[in-house]
Amino acid sequence: MIWLPVVIPAAVGVLTFMLGESRGRLRAAVNLGGAAVTALVVIGLSIGAYAGDVSASGIEGLPGLGIGLEGDLLGLLFATVATVLWGVTLVYAIGYTEHAEDRARFFGFFALCIATANGVALSDDLLTFFLFYEILSLATYPLVVHSGTDEALAAGRKYLFYALGGGAALLVGVVWLYAIAGPVAFTPGGALDAVSGRVGELRAIFGLLVLGMGVKAALVPLHGWLPGAMVAPAPVSALLHAVAVVKAGVFGIVRLVNEVYGPELAQSLGVAQPLAILAAGTIIFGSLVALRQDDIKKRLAYSTIAQLSYITLGTALCTPIAAVGALAHLAHHAAMKITMFFTAGSLAETHHIKRVSQLDGIGSLMPLTMWSFAIASFGLAGLPPFAGFFSKFSLGTGAAYAGQPWATLLFVTSSALAVGYLAPILIRAVRKPRPAQDGARETDGDAAAVERPAFGTESDPRLLWPIVTCAVLVVAMGLLAGVPGSPLDWATRAIAPSFGGWTP
Repeated sequence: MIWLPVVIPAAVGVLTFMLGESRGRLRAAVNLGGAAVTALVVIGLSIGAYAGDVSASGIEGLPGLGIGLEGDLLGLLFATVATVLWGVTLVYAIGYTEHAEDRARFFGFFALCIATANGVALSDDLLTFFLFYEILSLATYPLVVHSGTDEALAAGRKYLFYALGGGAALLVGVVWLYAIAGPVAFTPGGALDAVSGRVGELRAIFGLLVLGMGVKAALVPLHGWLPGAMVAPAPVSALLHAVAVVKAGVFGIVRLVNEVYGPELAQSLGVAQPLAILAAGTIIFGSLVALRQDDIKKRLAYSTIAQLSYITLGTALCTPIAAVGALAHLAHHAAMKITMFFTAGSLAETHHIKRVSQLDGIGSLMPLTMWSFAIASFGLAGLPPFAGFFSKFSLGTGAAYAGQPWATLLFVTSSALAVGYLAPILIRAVRKPRPAQDGARETDGDAAAVERPAFGTESDPRLLWPIVTCAVLVVAMGLLAGVPGSPLDWATRAIAPSFGGWTP
């Protein structure tokens, strides 16, 4: 059963390619049905893991070179996020691409991305993780270049350059670690006790592994591919930022620190602090650059660069409370950021709005859409009672317990910067639009002219209701934080074994 979250989406992808362009309704039914079944399987595995029943299965290759999956709580949290949001994104994407070309290719590779993301989530050792991690890079490339424009192709080449370069570093690190320690299974608290004395080698390997995972985690200066990839369609942007790709990078760092090296060894080797400093620099960089972006998707992209490093920094602090906040933020950020990218796509498709400077008065035309965006913004800024508050509170508290008050101050400062780059979007949305000179068109400085209808019009329901659904998730994750099954409670249970069974 543990292989089903990988096999079902992969089968959906292959069947989607076979159905081709002419069978749109059947293709949609296959994808939605596959997403629903996969979600049920993952939820079933998660219920079992909560009760202590962890599923595992392996395929033996050469001696010591098999691949295996395991349904532990840590991996299942990521798999649940990816699978549930796959279903929501499919509804959105079906509406978004209704008049587009090459939809079979689009939905086929989308399903393959979910299959490989679940493989990354459920890998039970470093080699299996590497295989799925690299396949994810290749499966995502056709989505980045989907439109086929010169800009999209350039963004795709840049993405491959970064991804394959990071993959090469990751491969060297994995092979080197295998050479000195043998097969490395993910083990809460660390799996390298037998070779802990090889300090120089372990430090170098840690650097290589962070380099490989840091590309997808968008750590500065490895982030350059991400803003350019925003040329892709909105559902792909949501996939990159919320569901699969960047989350695979930070999830790998969570595994690396907590279950390959272990928090104690990472601190004793002196590799945790440099990682924390790198993440802190990325948070400040992403937040400051986001302030200057007029393009909505690029503003959100730099926000992602900053917010992802909350997860890396919380993990690098090597305290249980910060680690819980980091893992919970993986789920919370996914719900918040997918709401925002759905909104950006809806604004572009419905009213041809792509810039912050074009947003004046859009709140009166699209109230449900913009209220949903506002809820996600409140959560991302860390305001109670929304989801982001609880993960950021845990991160800040964990930093204080770690004796790192600078990190607590950084989390507070970054939240203030998030208000700085999100508030202008909300303010412009409720601002009264300037009268258009010809009664139908208006401009704002150098911004492109935008058509304003004479009456309010929300998006196509297939675009609108996924936005509202994800906003509801942001509220629910906050109001129910700590309830069994919530991301915060889930993260607490998943992280505890890495800290000797710690309980809050």
